[in-house]
Amino acid sequence: MPDTPRRQTFVTSSHWGAFEVDVEADRIVATRPFSQDPHPTRIPDILPAAVHHHARVARPAIRRGWLDTRDRCGRGSDDFVELPWDEALDIAGAEIDRVRKTHGNEAIFGGSYGWSSAGRFHHAQSQVHRFLNAAGGYVASFGSYSTGCAQAIMPHVFGGNFLNLLYQHQDSWQTLFDHTETLVMFGGINPKNAQVSMGGITEHDTASWFDRFAQKRMRCFNIGPQRSDAPAGCDWLPLRPGSDTALMLALAFVLEDEGLTDRAFLDACTTGFDRFRPYLMGDSDGQPKTPNWAAPLCGVDADEIRSLARRMAGTRTMITVAWSLQRAEHGEQPYWMSAVLAAMLGQIGLPGGGVGYGYGAIGGVGKSVIGMRGMTFSQLTNPVDTVIPVARIGDMLRHPGAEYDFNGRRGPYPDIRLIYWAGGNPFHHHQDLNALHEAWQKPETIIVNEPWWTATAKRADIVFPATTSYEREDIARTNLDDYLFYMPQLIPPVGEARDDYDIFAGLAQRMGIEDTFTEGRSASEWIRSLYSDYRALAAEQRIDAPDFEDLKARNWVRLPIRVDGPNRTLFAPFREDPQAHPLQTPSGRIEIFSETIDGFGYDDCPGHPVWLPPSEWLGTATEAAPLHLVSPQPGDKLHSQLESALADVPGARPVALAIHPEDAATRGIGAGDLVRVFNARGVCRARAEVTEDIQPGVVALPTGAWFGDPDSNIDPDGNPNVLTRDIGTSRLGQGCSAHTALVDVARLSS
Repeated sequence: MPDTPRRQTFVTSSHWGAFEVDVEADRIVATRPFSQDPHPTRIPDILPAAVHHHARVARPAIRRGWLDTRDRCGRGSDDFVELPWDEALDIAGAEIDRVRKTHGNEAIFGGSYGWSSAGRFHHAQSQVHRFLNAAGGYVASFGSYSTGCAQAIMPHVFGGNFLNLLYQHQDSWQTLFDHTETLVMFGGINPKNAQVSMGGITEHDTASWFDRFAQKRMRCFNIGPQRSDAPAGCDWLPLRPGSDTALMLALAFVLEDEGLTDRAFLDACTTGFDRFRPYLMGDSDGQPKTPNWAAPLCGVDADEIRSLARRMAGTRTMITVAWSLQRAEHGEQPYWMSAVLAAMLGQIGLPGGGVGYGYGAIGGVGKSVIGMRGMTFSQLTNPVDTVIPVARIGDMLRHPGAEYDFNGRRGPYPDIRLIYWAGGNPFHHHQDLNALHEAWQKPETIIVNEPWWTATAKRADIVFPATTSYEREDIARTNLDDYLFYMPQLIPPVGEARDDYDIFAGLAQRMGIEDTFTEGRSASEWIRSLYSDYRALAAEQRIDAPDFEDLKARNWVRLPIRVDGPNRTLFAPFREDPQAHPLQTPSGRIEIFSETIDGFGYDDCPGHPVWLPPSEWLGTATEAAPLHLVSPQPGDKLHSQLESALADVPGARPVALAIHPEDAATRGIGAGDLVRVFNARGVCRARAEVTEDIQPGVVALPTGAWFGDPDSNIDPDGNPNVLTRDIGTSRLGQGCSAHTALVDVARLSS
């Protein structure tokens, strides 16, 4: 009798954390939570089905129309011709060479969103950018869809690198527990979003901290359109989407009008309040920003605004701002105004006071760990200096050569002839996908490395099957976590999939740049070299990390880098002595008014925070589009990953649309009904979730569904980005405006 396949169990990591994996006969057959995780996510449950799904790209494939005639117009509808690896690599290498030699490297766009692997070496963004830099460079992108607007505006306000502030320098959860009396959460703090993090998050503890806050009787205010954006027990102040700045201004007005502003802090640590105050009090425009002015704009009662302002001034208050607020038209304003409001309270630099950004947006924000550098695969140096804001790719493809503004700079969009995408799915996270589909027909060639036949892969010309992180060896670590994982290769590559590194090495060999890209090393040799460098850096910080073979044998270790002593406090040295520890702003202080921004002359982002109503919000609702759509992150996956398998789960698709009972009743919609969500940009199906946990006039449709057939009159699975508006937040930030969208909803008969 043949031997029965032996089941083996390993621990691996991912962007949604660590988990146990059972492998049998070269297949992943089951997953279980990691023993050290207090609130494990259930995202890995679908992994066995996803890794072995029929939607995997099995072999190198080239779109028939492109292969035959270099046709560009069949992307998304053409069939594909499968070719042997050598032939496909020959064709792709020759095409990249043709474009760079004919049009220059400024005609190549290197696309990647970087979420493809928690592993440090097999990080798609590093791989594709290193390859393109070895080939002479590429047009790059600035920022992310998550925080691109904030990354542009906040260095003008606080100075420095805003991502470093976000991830490593904010007050810890422990600091909040020890000192905060009032937690004011604009956009909430949602444990669902904290399931995931760049590089992974091992102990999911956001919900645990809120349990402790409740036991302490900390007062927590969830300000936003959905009750579910914060844990149970928080006070919910329903707020119209897009109106956070108006509420913040009204809170600031109460502080100034009632003598609650901390003038000493403003004088010592800020600049420009004298330029902002006339606007706040109405001296410059005739409109005082009173609670009575703000109430009809934001939907919060004027007396509630006054009461909250007084409480914030009378207690140790931490203001937190979700990433979602800056993913909207004029998204710069609530981020800037939150800093001004915190400065007026005078608590910036005090433990558990001031302002913080992105708590709960990803796991790891608020962790108390020593940041450790290292284990990064060098992307080399990009000889091309052209950079576009990441969310403006549609405009770039539609309008090559057109002038646009960005953060004080004016220049033309490049003329892109070739896109190489590895890691990420722009037909998930970009806005107005029908318009992006049309723009996507413009380049001469699109090449994609991808494990699954996503909407982006289906719209490529050349598709190389890439391995998942379960089909290759790697090391997982992040500065936001105190765990270190050896990620073993769990199964052989599915089909003919190859690692991104091997794909790029094959292309580099054909293009004569192999030595530059590989430096003569295999993937295994690179992993060991990067880990050796990491151990050396750890030793410099007197942190003992195991040697590679020891880590490999143990599978995972917890590093002694958790901070259990004095709690970190953002801007504490600056507050204590602003002269000795100035901020990296022109004034060295918090910039309430920015001479730099004022000098840009942008009417959509002037020199201090202002109320600028969005072009689409409940204040401009029409009979054709009366509801405000918000599109939060999904709870069952990261972005659109694993969607292929989830789409097969009975009842999981289309995505659930949260709608208030009043709005459902006027449309004859019941719980579980199929509905169409529509506006002038597109139509998608959804399944109604009738709930009082959302504000009337607002509907919520999570992201993550794969974009469907462009020739269909309705997107079948509920992708909200067929409805969202592809405009920049402002000429300063040029971030995405996903939360600036009006729609209507109607019941479907079947």
